Amino acid sequence: MDTPDVGIPPQLARRMSMAEQYDYLRTKFSRRRALVSAGAVAGGLLTGCSGPGTAAAGRSASPASASSSATPSGPTGKVDGAVVTPFGRHLAFGADPRTQMRISWQVPLAVGKPYVRVGLEPGELSRRIEAEVRDLHTPGVEGVRLALDQYYLHAALDGLRPGTTYYYGVGHEGFDPASRERRSTVGSFTTAPARARTFVFTAFGDQGVTPDALANDELILGREPAFHLHAGDICYADVTGHGRKTDIYDPTAWDLFLKQTETVARTVPWMVTTGNHDMEAWYSPNGYGGQSARFTLPDNGFDARNAPGVYSFTYGNVGIVALDANDVSYEIPANKGYSGGRQTAWLDRRLGELRKEVDFVVVFFHHCAYSTSTHASDGGVRDAWLPLFTKHQVDLVINGHNHVYERTDAIRDGRVGRRVPVGASTDPTRDGIVYVTAGGAGKSLYGFPPGVKDSYEGKAADRESVETYHWTRSKDRNPDTVEWSRVRYTGYSFLSVEAEAGPAPRLKVSALAQNGRRIDHFEVRRGA
Repeated sequence: MDTPDVGIPPQLARRMSMAEQYDYLRTKFSRRRALVSAGAVAGGLLTGCSGPGTAAAGRSASPASASSSATPSGPTGKVDGAVVTPFGRHLAFGADPRTQMRISWQVPLAVGKPYVRVGLEPGELSRRIEAEVRDLHTPGVEGVRLALDQYYLHAALDGLRPGTTYYYGVGHEGFDPASRERRSTVGSFTTAPARARTFVFTAFGDQGVTPDALANDELILGREPAFHLHAGDICYADVTGHGRKTDIYDPTAWDLFLKQTETVARTVPWMVTTGNHDMEAWYSPNGYGGQSARFTLPDNGFDARNAPGVYSFTYGNVGIVALDANDVSYEIPANKGYSGGRQTAWLDRRLGELRKEVDFVVVFFHHCAYSTSTHASDGGVRDAWLPLFTKHQVDLVINGHNHVYERTDAIRDGRVGRRVPVGASTDPTRDGIVYVTAGGAGKSLYGFPPGVKDSYEGKAADRESVETYHWTRSKDRNPDTVEWSRVRYTGYSFLSVEAEAGPAPRLKVSALAQNGRRIDHFEVRRGA
């Protein structure tokens, strides 16, 4: 992993961890120690803060409005941009992946006049786009954590050519990515083609900052996906995941996460949604101010300002819908009902529109509709959305939340509509919908109920029925005996989906373990 070129002597940087490097810089430039390890953070009640009230609401904050204590001492009191290197670059599509791309990144200190350079050749970044600054302030907790300011930058690229590779560099006053000494920082992306015959996308949930998460990222990059779907629980800065101000919280985990993920997200659009650990209660009433500051996602959901993880986009013959399951969860009710039913109404409309436009509709969100692992299944998800998935014949549903891989048979009206063993094909118009839990992105792994063993490609099926439960409206665990748990794998993994257009369109779905081994595969064909 590269070390940030921000004024640390090279011989020292090589011996320091990422956390130590950022600690060194923040101490040097702001005279306050801002990085504390996640293990040292304890719970505490945090008061409201001023920074997120503007940034999280989508307003641009100029560098001059950032905290003055974040600037280094000097003759002018201004940050020397030459010693501040951007990091944590991540891409996301706009509402139209053929013509829109959003570029986001972070800087450890407030800088002047941030921008993106873009061009069709790496040495000719002729187009320059001003960036928006979203500064995020996390207040301190006495005896636990000092206050922290983080600076996120975003540039919107519109009017791009379909199916075209662009090169880009991010910079600011004093740091020009087009200069000879900075050209190694130039990245690239490719817009969606006007017509995509075949493409791959990947998916997982529950990532965090771990060696296993980094290994999965590198394996995903090798698949050369057109985009990646992240089903929530992105960083785990909120360790507790209850969506309350009493949760254990370390915002500096985001610095490490964005640096880790940059290895793939700088070239692959990283399309995230919201998990329970992403409800960071310090930044906005529903806790999504942090996500709004750090990510720029399509703004075509029911409320982009207050629900940034709800949106949709179309790539080739596949329509993708991202949902926020915190809104309907029975298990973790901190944000239950915050949309007042607007998300579900929007989902009904959007699924109806997509069904007329594309061959396949894929929905992803965090909490599991069907799983037998630690969190089991969320009855709130089932009650609110499964009737709509059935109504509009959704082709594939992807979840996280449980840190395992588990895949169902095709489920229709709450029962197995068709068995789908490894390597089989299924038709959603006849059989029902396959639900996949892909929660093995990098955080510590879960297991399955006592006595239930893994069952995957190359390993004999363990058993036909599993004793588990689902969460009810009263937050009780209602026992279930299920026969829909077809494939189970306790290990780090991710989902890889190859979409094919043409006279016989299909989705070729595979699950790959961290070592590259295929642990599951099946096909989705409509009207086959």
